[in-house]
Amino acid sequence: MHITGIYVALSTILVIGLALAVSLRRRTVKVGLGSGGDSTLLQRIRAHANALENLPLALLLLLCLELGQAHALLLHGFGSALILGRLLHASGLWHSAGISFGRFYGTLLTWGAMLGMAGLLLWRQIAAV
Repeated sequence: MHITGIYVALSTILVIGLALAVSLRRRTVKVGLGSGGDSTLLQRIRAHANALENLPLALLLLLCLELGQAHALLLHGFGSALILGRLLHASGLWHSAGISFGRFYGTLLTWGAMLGMAGLLLWRQIAAV
């Protein structure tokens, strides 16, 4: 689990950074729950929530592949795509509530990595039967 551990740690740092941004904005605009109509706070809340919606399943897929002894370069490729995708998505949402380069390509990388991992995991499981 050495490789997955790297991406779990990086994901944790990202999620804490996003949570801190939400907390700091809440303090600035004095909103304890929800967004209080503040669009910047809403964007930060969604960036944080979106990371939490995607990372657990993606990291579980990565762990399953690592436990199944997938090649290290493949695991690093998926893990790197996942982290880059999440960073791009958070950055894109941070700067724009609408369509943006970061949101589009961040989602594409994240979902691509997840679909690739899911497909490989299924293929490996079916081939093992």
